[in-house]
Amino acid sequence: MNWYEKLNQYFPIEEMKSKEHIEVLLEDKQEIYKKDEGPDHVLLYVEGDEFIFVDYLFVSKKSRGQGLGRKLIQKLQKKQKTILLEVEPVQENDDDTFKRLKFYKREGFKHASSISYSRKSLATKENTPMEILYWPANPSVDEEDVFDFMKEIYSEIHTYKDDDLYGKSYQDVEDVLSLNAGQETDIFKEMEV
Repeated sequence: MNWYEKLNQYFPIEEMKSKEHIEVLLEDKQEIYKKDEGPDHVLLYVEGDEFIFVDYLFVSKKSRGQGLGRKLIQKLQKKQKTILLEVEPVQENDDDTFKRLKFYKREGFKHASSISYSRKSLATKENTPMEILYWPANPSVDEEDVFDFMKEIYSEIHTYKDDDLYGKSYQDVEDVLSLNAGQETDIFKEMEV
């Protein structure tokens, strides 16, 4: 099974970029868009000057619980840049959503609770809310910094050549991401992770 098939089997359709989109990113933005692949994992990420954005992290079922995910995250943490990622909200009928959140909490990630993020899937046409998690490389990084990084990711990666690749455009960044100071609900505390 190739790397895209692994991702496609694990991630919901509304979260998936097309294979062509990822290949274009790997080619056109190879200085920042990276793939780390092994027999039991696929890691696609963006490495900027100040941050790393984990686009996809897949660890095979047979390797889960053996420390591979932790090793991959720690490899990124050693770069001493703030790490950002998007996760699905916890769903009662999907144990993986809770396990994933618990894993990132254990690895020192925080929930960017003041950031609202919901985009319409081009595949399903449904709004897909996501939670933003981040690992601050230093204590001065705050949620406003994370918000600015996420706007850059959305504009430069998620919507890159969207018209050409999908025949239509994703929503503008202002319609997808917002900073809501004072409306914070920390999902780690809420789920008692």
